Amino acid sequence: MGRSHPVNLSAWALRHRSLTAFLILAIAAAGVWAYLSLGRGEDPPFTIKQMVVQVDWPGASPEQMARSVVDRIERKLEELPSLDFVDSSVQPGHAIMIVSLKDDTPPAEVEGLWYQVRKKVRDIAPTLPQGVQGPYFNDEFGDVFGIVYGFTGDGFSLPQLRHVVEDVRESLLSVPGVGKITLLGEQQERLYIDVSHRRLAELGLTVPDILAVVARENAVQASGFVETRQDRIYVRTGSGLDGVAALRAIPVQAGGRRIALGDIATISRGVIDPPEATLRVNGKPALALGISMAQGGNILDLGRLVAARMRAIAPTLPLGVEAVRVNDQSEVVAKDVSTFQESFLEALVIVLLVSFLSLGWRTGLVVAISVPLVLASTLVGMKLIGIDLQRISLGAMIIALGLLVDDAIIAVETMVVKLDQGWDKMRAGSFAYTSTAFPMLTGTLVTVAGYLPIGLAESSVGEYTRDIFRVVGLSLVLSWLVAVLFVPYLGAALLPEHRDHAERPESDHYNTRFYRMIRRMVFWCMNARWWVIGGTVAAFVISAYGFTRLPQQFFPSSERLEVMIDMRLPEGGSFAATAAAVARVEAILKQQPGIKSWVAYAGSGAPRYFLAFSPVLETPNFAQFVINTADVPAREALLARLDAAIEAGDFADVRMRASRLEMGPPVGYPVQFRIIGPDPATLRRIAGEVRQVMRDNPHLWNISDNWGNLAKTVRIDVDQDKARQLGLSSQDVAQTLQTLLQGVTASEYRENLDLIPIVLRAEASERHDLADLGQVTVRGSNGRPVPLSQIATIRPAMEEGFIERRGRLPALTVRGDIVGDVQAPDVTAALLPLLAPIKAALPEGYRIETAGATEESGKGQASVNARMPLMVLVMLALLMVQMQSFSRMAMVILTAPLGLIGLSSALLVTGAPFGFVAMLGFIALAGIIMRNSVILVDQIEHDRNQGFHPAAAIAGAVVRRTRPILLTAAAAILALVPLALSVFWGPMAIAIMGGLVGATVLTLFFVPALYAAWTRVPRTRRLGATPSSPALPTGRNRESVEA
Repeated sequence: MGRSHPVNLSAWALRHRSLTAFLILAIAAAGVWAYLSLGRGEDPPFTIKQMVVQVDWPGASPEQMARSVVDRIERKLEELPSLDFVDSSVQPGHAIMIVSLKDDTPPAEVEGLWYQVRKKVRDIAPTLPQGVQGPYFNDEFGDVFGIVYGFTGDGFSLPQLRHVVEDVRESLLSVPGVGKITLLGEQQERLYIDVSHRRLAELGLTVPDILAVVARENAVQASGFVETRQDRIYVRTGSGLDGVAALRAIPVQAGGRRIALGDIATISRGVIDPPEATLRVNGKPALALGISMAQGGNILDLGRLVAARMRAIAPTLPLGVEAVRVNDQSEVVAKDVSTFQESFLEALVIVLLVSFLSLGWRTGLVVAISVPLVLASTLVGMKLIGIDLQRISLGAMIIALGLLVDDAIIAVETMVVKLDQGWDKMRAGSFAYTSTAFPMLTGTLVTVAGYLPIGLAESSVGEYTRDIFRVVGLSLVLSWLVAVLFVPYLGAALLPEHRDHAERPESDHYNTRFYRMIRRMVFWCMNARWWVIGGTVAAFVISAYGFTRLPQQFFPSSERLEVMIDMRLPEGGSFAATAAAVARVEAILKQQPGIKSWVAYAGSGAPRYFLAFSPVLETPNFAQFVINTADVPAREALLARLDAAIEAGDFADVRMRASRLEMGPPVGYPVQFRIIGPDPATLRRIAGEVRQVMRDNPHLWNISDNWGNLAKTVRIDVDQDKARQLGLSSQDVAQTLQTLLQGVTASEYRENLDLIPIVLRAEASERHDLADLGQVTVRGSNGRPVPLSQIATIRPAMEEGFIERRGRLPALTVRGDIVGDVQAPDVTAALLPLLAPIKAALPEGYRIETAGATEESGKGQASVNARMPLMVLVMLALLMVQMQSFSRMAMVILTAPLGLIGLSSALLVTGAPFGFVAMLGFIALAGIIMRNSVILVDQIEHDRNQGFHPAAAIAGAVVRRTRPILLTAAAAILALVPLALSVFWGPMAIAIMGGLVGATVLTLFFVPALYAAWTRVPRTRRLGATPSSPALPTGRNRESVEA
């Protein structure tokens, strides 16, 4: 590319020094403002592209629900644009459908698509079977309740505690930054009328008789009004029932006499029975408030303000009520931000020390001032485009920190050389722009282009990691602007110039022992070019083989201190059994040291208390613990204790899993295989074969499937002929049994703002005794009570208690946990050949899909790969604009993959896995290597155009670039040392560190050999031969060469 630059930014900055100084101060002040005002978060925001559709059909089996309700809705949802799949969980009388959009769905379109889901499902609602309730929709499934407070109350019932907690909720809603507050663990109140079906039969009463009496006594009926000349006066005939006493006193006609309802029924006030989703905090029944942050809020500010309000509320709580903070994302974020800030400051100090020690205090001070200036402008840019300080953006800033010094070092190094030659500051400062600005810009943009696939990846993984591209790209482009605009000004202010201004040859600056050694090595590489190229190719082949031996990983586990316990009882398990299993785990937790608090959710899972968590919706046989441990040793000790208990069979009746939290998109069990086909029985048979293969693998344990066992049922086979003769039907039988076993709402008791259902049901002894079902009396149209045993056969049976569906077909997933330090993708890869015979023998219509970490990793990788051609095209365009030669461009491109040499070696030596995050480092390495190659080749071409001998031009360019390359590599490598200790960023940091070591050697020695071979540069007669100048060619007295 030509070097004629009509606009010289460096010269402009030096001519307008006051304005330049003002810009520096303004950027610094704006950077401080941006830092203080930027939002803080644990993870970057990404769109949860899932919506929940629920539907109920009381009395239906899972098979009936799937066939007659769920399949109809799924078929309609297939019309939805951008639909990826529908995951349906079908249980007796209830189904939950999670509608998942494709990963590449633009976030801006999601809300409109949820409207389409509502519209399409409501369109077919009239076609669903009679008795279906719903569908119900939840398009706020992705809401994050980052702060959760639990409330326990000694001596308080849950309804009494609810009133206290609701008052707290009202107070917290006025806290700035609060978005939504949901009440967790609430148990709806009921007024129960428990009757004996035998007693009713003796009195000649029926359930409809009782229902009618209660409804009549509690009715709110219009009594009219009187209209006078001046007033309208309404007539009131009563306000309905006034509590349990009034309900007991209701008269009932039986056998010609009046009997108080309380004499033939037990009337009580309580909560829904059996309970729904309950909650326990530290072993005590509790309620909780889940607090979400308003859009664009700062979780640190929200945590501080909520904590302050709770401190003010605590003294006003009734005696015995205690508030416990069970989850607080602000604490986690504060710790993470503090840790990252410490790592960032350590990295900054390292970069500055490298600059001072290698460049001297004056030159080092120029770089030391430019680095914070770039960071300040980056923070301002982040503020303007809406990037908060969180895990990804902070890590990206640390990565960028080691790279952004390169431009500043090149600029100030060029200026120092020219000042040593005797140039004045104006001329020396301007020269850097004319000589290196555009090669630096091209190299910077090539490095940024390396992150382009991440920035444009249309997937949840891409959305999660997008800030790497935005922050690194922003900081590198700004570093170029600082290098060409502010570094010359700072150099003019801080660097000395020779007073005599007598021009000296540039070679004097590079005529030292170190540079002479570099020159000799470069000449040797050019003379032994094919040995160097062959050795590099051999190293690349060996590294490529080593790369195949690297452990693979999707995302690592989180460093958070919580431990999760998932418990699923056998299908059909009662809530009482779930509560008993929870109590057994709590007994372990009470004895385990290092636990700060815990919360147990029974009948459902925890709310989404951080973004990467996937909640489990209401299921009576499911429970989930969130345990807050004191530190990492306590967390690991608890996990070991729980795993030992599971392994020992202490929870043989429960499918139980203890785990750390996940990072990135939620996966669950790391190794999963999904079996899809039409027949549940066949799926179970195939799953048994897959389960056996997984059990034979020594790296897997805790293997289970998501369907569980068959559930127990009782079949009532009605003799239709007998029933018709007695004026009965199957519907009469079902309604009677439903009323007596679960109850039916007779009316509603109105108390202040609450509407409390009045439920009629059988007394406990009759509800819980299956043997007594035959004695239940059913009254037909002729009024005669008939025992159920006379018209029906009662028999036990088994049925599917849970059916998972995907793509309108049953889908059974076999999954397992990892033992030891192996990675899930490696275990999955080892299992696939063993599963091949099972896949080959599958009946038509059945398939086995790889799920878990491998599936999610594949989605993320595919989204990145889809943008690779664009990355290559942009890189080629930039290189062609700069080099204007297909030959030179191809030569630079060939250096890109050689970063694998250092990367593989570093990961193999440290044992770090190669996952999605490490892959980002590999992509970045390609850009860094090409950046160095571009600047070096451009300098060689420039010197050759000046008339220098090709060999001398190569050596001179390498000598000039040696110190910037070494300093930048040292700064980047050392800056990444704090990040290398991070669980999340460690593999990427190690990959870049190892790759940079290799890239430095490649740039200094391989690229000269490659250039010499590519352009057929003649070999020199003797090693180290130079022109008349011992350092750089002057164009005179050229050394003779041999072809």
